[in-house]
Amino acid sequence: MKALVLEDYNALVYKDVPKPEYEPDEVLIRVKACGICGSDVHGMDGSSGRRIPPLIMGHEASGEIVETGSEVKHWCIGDRVTFDSTIYKLEDWYTRKGLYNLSEGRIVLGVSPGEYRRHGAFAEYVAVPHHVLYEIPEKVSFTQAAMVEPVAVALHAVGLTPISVNDSAVVVGAGMIGSFIVQALRAAGCGRIIVVDLELERLELARKLGADLGVRADEDVPEKIKELTHGRGADITFEAVGIDSTVQIAIDSVRRGGTVTLVGNLAPNVNLPLQKVVTQQLRLQGSCAICGEYPAALEMIERGEIDVDTILSAEVPLANGAEWFQRLYDKEKGLVKVILNP
Repeated sequence: MKALVLEDYNALVYKDVPKPEYEPDEVLIRVKACGICGSDVHGMDGSSGRRIPPLIMGHEASGEIVETGSEVKHWCIGDRVTFDSTIYKLEDWYTRKGLYNLSEGRIVLGVSPGEYRRHGAFAEYVAVPHHVLYEIPEKVSFTQAAMVEPVAVALHAVGLTPISVNDSAVVVGAGMIGSFIVQALRAAGCGRIIVVDLELERLELARKLGADLGVRADEDVPEKIKELTHGRGADITFEAVGIDSTVQIAIDSVRRGGTVTLVGNLAPNVNLPLQKVVTQQLRLQGSCAICGEYPAALEMIERGEIDVDTILSAEVPLANGAEWFQRLYDKEKGLVKVILNP
């Protein structure tokens, strides 16, 4: 089969590789669409430490089942499916507690951090366990279904956060995850939603998707947020980048007693203003991946409550993937989401 392989850092090659073998509890999927995630773009150059070559990346995908393992009973050849990016153990303490995203030994498709390597979906075929599959509704296309994973990430973050009707919210980072968080906050009943980013184009996109205001990240963001929130700061803030400066913005923009939900994790470590967090009784929490939000994400896309089409920048053949990775890496203006079709 053909696949886009990260053979070395910053070296993506479209080439022939063996078709994946699959376990008795797995299915083989013919990939129809796979999205380039920001974590793949950052992983390409080795900066994240989670894409050690050689590796087939790609974890935001959809397709059609073409083969099933001997233990698979409830899925059939021809079923249209998407799948969770996290492969977790069913007989795990965390899974039994309803926290499969934190399960011991969990692995992520298209990731190789050192302790494991699991090839992903930038290929004609991918193999996944049947318990991470979700059926695609009839009205949802393969392209739309390839964006369910980041929608579910946003829904998970918003679901973890205590929100009251008409709460003010700040979203730091207006990329794809940030844009979906904006829509999820609107659906959750938030009042004023403010988005922070350096790029004017992304701020404008966020406003089209439901944000009330956009603030450039190179302004005095905390002061601007206070002006917009009766001098207090936002009730809740979300950080969707994962570097020191944006984490500080999220913390500095929330009111006393507010909640900061950290979604981005580009940097392994950031500085923490401990005294401020303690003396202002701030709640800081991480939001890890997804934990059961796929059905809600698919239904919200089907009903039009979450708009994925506006975020799509381009849909191109997998064979041209290396070029589009580079364009995303170079931060070409106007590019948010690129889908690759094998």
